[in-house]
Amino acid sequence: MGNDRIIGGIDVESAELAKEIYQSFVEGEIYLTDATTAEMAKLVENSFRDVNIAFANELSRICDKLDLNVWEVVGLANKHPRVNILKPGPGVGGHCVAVDPFFIVEKAPEEAKLIKTTRRVNDSMPDYIVEKVERAVKQAHIKAPIIACLGITYKAETGDLRGSPALNIVRRLREKGYTIRAYDPYVRDFAEFPLFSLEETVRVQTVWSYL
Repeated sequence: MGNDRIIGGIDVESAELAKEIYQSFVEGEIYLTDATTAEMAKLVENSFRDVNIAFANELSRICDKLDLNVWEVVGLANKHPRVNILKPGPGVGGHCVAVDPFFIVEKAPEEAKLIKTTRRVNDSMPDYIVEKVERAVKQAHIKAPIIACLGITYKAETGDLRGSPALNIVRRLREKGYTIRAYDPYVRDFAEFPLFSLEETVRVQTVWSYL
């Protein structure tokens, strides 16, 4: 209700009529434009988020290579008043951010090079996390490790599993034969594999966990 809204009509009259409906419950500003511009604005919103997430994720991989703490680097860089780097993570999921950029790439493949590269960076993160887990297991010299995975949804504070990179990571680790204990307070009645309580999950000897 509080968000600003963009309404794209097929003509001025249809946009104005849609605005009347939205004004009955929307408290934010309402902006009128044509349908194509409105659709592009929505795609750009999600592509912008995707690009910024990819920068954080790429930075995490660079810091790994240079043996630096990415959280400290990001925290210090964000002290600058015009810098706001996002937190790195296991990739991008959901039904919007991981999908919408492809519509732009499809329409302008030669021009959308950064957006296309962004998708590759974020889509590669689950594989990268799995590789990190395997390296940690090897370095720890623990036979038959039990790995704790905290969270399987695509973002915090939601039960939405659509396109979840965290769930993808758990699936890949299970396929590789690792014993996994996964916990997510927002997921109920999950049939694919058993979920555990937080206490059961962290009670085990954890080689490496991704939160």
